[in-house]
Amino acid sequence: MTIHDELGLALSGADADSLAHYRRALRQFQCYIEDPVASVDAAIGLRPEFVMGHVLKAYLHLLGTEPEAIAVARDCHAAATQLTANARERGHIEAIGHVIEGRWHRAGRVLEDVSIEDPRDVLALQAGHLVDFLVGNSRMLRDRIARALPAWSGSMPGYHAVLGMHAFGLEETADYGRAEAQGRAAVELDPRDGWAQHAVAHVMEMQCRQRDGIAWMRANPDAWSADSFFKVHNWWHLALYHLELGEIDEVLALFDGPIHGERSTMVLDMIDASAMLWRLHLRGIDVGSRWQTVADGWSPIACAGNYAFNDVHAVMAFVGAHRPEAIEAVLESQQAAIHAAGDNAAFTRDVGRPLTLAIKAFGEARYDETVRLIRAVREIAHRFGGSHAQRDLLDLTLIEAALRSGQRALAAALTAERLTVRTHSPLTRQLVARAEPLRAAA
Repeated sequence: MTIHDELGLALSGADADSLAHYRRALRQFQCYIEDPVASVDAAIGLRPEFVMGHVLKAYLHLLGTEPEAIAVARDCHAAATQLTANARERGHIEAIGHVIEGRWHRAGRVLEDVSIEDPRDVLALQAGHLVDFLVGNSRMLRDRIARALPAWSGSMPGYHAVLGMHAFGLEETADYGRAEAQGRAAVELDPRDGWAQHAVAHVMEMQCRQRDGIAWMRANPDAWSADSFFKVHNWWHLALYHLELGEIDEVLALFDGPIHGERSTMVLDMIDASAMLWRLHLRGIDVGSRWQTVADGWSPIACAGNYAFNDVHAVMAFVGAHRPEAIEAVLESQQAAIHAAGDNAAFTRDVGRPLTLAIKAFGEARYDETVRLIRAVREIAHRFGGSHAQRDLLDLTLIEAALRSGQRALAAALTAERLTVRTHSPLTRQLVARAEPLRAAA
């Protein structure tokens, strides 16, 4: 007899005991806490024929873009394909196969169809949501979840995650009021939901509400940081607020503590470490030996060539640590990636490689070249993933390069542009003040 979960979804190969472990793993994944791999392994250990156990384990090893984790996902996919599965589960298996081979857009479309047929499949929603993030599809970050909302209610397990994902999609499409309301509602339902916590943090970042953001993140940090594999990113958001306010000592304390104190080599954590140090670098702040430890973390995987967004952040660290050979190795790996199969070829060709070259040029004080390269891709930079807050680093680099290269009219134009969307930003006002004398001297 086929067993069903609380939302009425049939789960091939499961029994009551394995389902209990699977439910635990699913909630851990939704909140980004604890060890969902251990929980799903327990489910598979009890029922090796549990299709969705293998599916969830595959997603856990794919959606963080960790190069070495792909092999585990392949094993999960191979196991699942040998099992008897229903149509919904076969959709998941197909999507996983596409991600393994780097066909991110195709995976997103398959998961879209799964969610259309079964809008209560919260794993399809979450996996699809993360794929949308990785390919920079802000509209689908919102609409994938919006389509499913009528099938959900507050009494259903996982509803907080649906609200939190919708909140992030609303934020990435600039619907800030609704995004904050949805995110706060999600956190109220489950204070451990790190994704919902971060959705509200994004709203406050985009609206330049630094003091509100600091209060939001510091109100209950144990809830979103304790035993969380998303904690570094949320601490990074807190540091962004302090950086905007010019509170550099606080930024460095956060970097040396919860952001990079544990020397995490998870890709997502190293992205945050590189991005924070680069922001400090743009301000001319000496960060000492910090670049070296971040570069050390990137070294074993920087040439994986599986996701261009990672390449750019690895090269930031190599520029900061003065490792020209490592930079050249990444550029060589990008040449191979451009000619490989899968969507990363386009991510790299269209956005990743030009930006990598721009970061390299900035490190060599060839600021005119940095300007040229970033200007050529800034309108399409979303195509290689990341959030608006993360990609803001590209605009900051462009403005700084324009200022340093003496491109007076451009620097003034870029800072005026920024002021219209970040009117209350202390950093933006500093950049405007630096550009105004240049305009006057032009």
